[in-house]
Amino acid sequence: MNHSSNKYILLVLAAALLSACSITKKYERPTTLKTDQLYRDQASADSTTIANMPWQSVFKDEKLNALIQKGLDQNLNLKNAIENIVQARASLRQSKLAYYPTLNLDANATHNKQSEAGLNFPAGININTLTTTYKLGLSTSWEADIWGKLSSSKRAALATYLATDAAKQAVQTQLIADIANNYFLLLAYDKQLVITQETLESRIKNVETIKALKEGAIVTGAAVVQSEANQHAAEVLIPDLKQSIRETENTLNILLGQAPGPIERGTLENQSIPENLALGLPSQLLQNRPDVRQAEFNFRNAFETTNMAKTYFYPSLTLTASGGFSNLELKDFFTNSVFYSIIGGLTQPIFNQGLNKMRLTTAQSQQLQAYNNFQQSLLTAGQEVSNALYAYQMAVEKQESREKQIESLVKAVDFTQQLLEYSSATNYTDVLTSEQNLLAAQLSGINDNLQKLQAVVDLYRALGGGWK
Repeated sequence: MNHSSNKYILLVLAAALLSACSITKKYERPTTLKTDQLYRDQASADSTTIANMPWQSVFKDEKLNALIQKGLDQNLNLKNAIENIVQARASLRQSKLAYYPTLNLDANATHNKQSEAGLNFPAGININTLTTTYKLGLSTSWEADIWGKLSSSKRAALATYLATDAAKQAVQTQLIADIANNYFLLLAYDKQLVITQETLESRIKNVETIKALKEGAIVTGAAVVQSEANQHAAEVLIPDLKQSIRETENTLNILLGQAPGPIERGTLENQSIPENLALGLPSQLLQNRPDVRQAEFNFRNAFETTNMAKTYFYPSLTLTASGGFSNLELKDFFTNSVFYSIIGGLTQPIFNQGLNKMRLTTAQSQQLQAYNNFQQSLLTAGQEVSNALYAYQMAVEKQESREKQIESLVKAVDFTQQLLEYSSATNYTDVLTSEQNLLAAQLSGINDNLQKLQAVVDLYRALGGGWK
């Protein structure tokens, strides 16, 4: 009978162990992800991508590179992201320790007084109701990972750790892009300020010219007033540009993790960009984009959490043991005082108010949400690549037309000024219009160049560059 029972128990345990592999599943990247059409109107079979270029090679300006390095060293958001990695690493180590048994030391002295009436002994029997017990022992407990609950917990913690590492990389790529974009914006404001100041100087001289022409009865007093208004129109632009310069410098200082102050910088004319803006394959975003990788690791974490939720429906095997010394007399503490116990327990949930079922339902729902977020991050990455590349292409197109526009407007200003001075075939309104159009075109030309530079920065970040 006993032998048959033992065989039956062994068969049950063997069957349970063989079925354990079907309880928890091994993670595999979903095959439903579609990456071949992430780049709009861009079919490339070349895996070369600027995302693999270090940021020191993408940006040629040494002063910009110095600012980026300072930002990587001092930015407070990046430091917090690193601390998140420290916390996740500690959680990962903690999950690994779950494989090992716990060990506790227990040392105590118990002073106990019992009630003589409560003991209900016959009269005449002398019982010592006051005792002191001294105890020193060790206790240990270990849970067997039969169904893979501990393994899934460790893999979930690993996924969390990798997600925090990817999040730090995403912060780094965004930080590099923010520093570069604000640096180029600052250079654009500098250039616009220079052009505006030069225009103002020209218009001040123009006012004197118009006054002289009025004295010669070539123009009227209205032309003088218009020329002065044209001068003030240039003057009023300068305070706004100076304010924008100051605010952009302050923004850069925040990114650098330092107090507000001037920013050492170069000039807009000396900026260069990579000649070949290679995109690579859309599928490379799965490895190059830190936020996409973070989303996948979050999905893996939810996947393993679902695995753990399934294991709660099955029995858990726990082994506990304790032992040590216990005695009523401290002087004879180690004499005939040894005690120990070993317990093996198999706990099978029967009724827990639907807790296990609700836990699994919640985990499965959260896994589906994590998968949707993973897909969304990949689609967003493709959108950002498409937008940045198109912005670059449109900026290049605008620059070509803008150069021709500025060239024509420069000639128009010269011609109208000469006609005003030597002929009655024009009036100052024509001069005023051509000068205003020229300044607007020059400022817009700077914005075109800025758009091109920032589009390259955005494309580099969208492809996942800056963290390797």
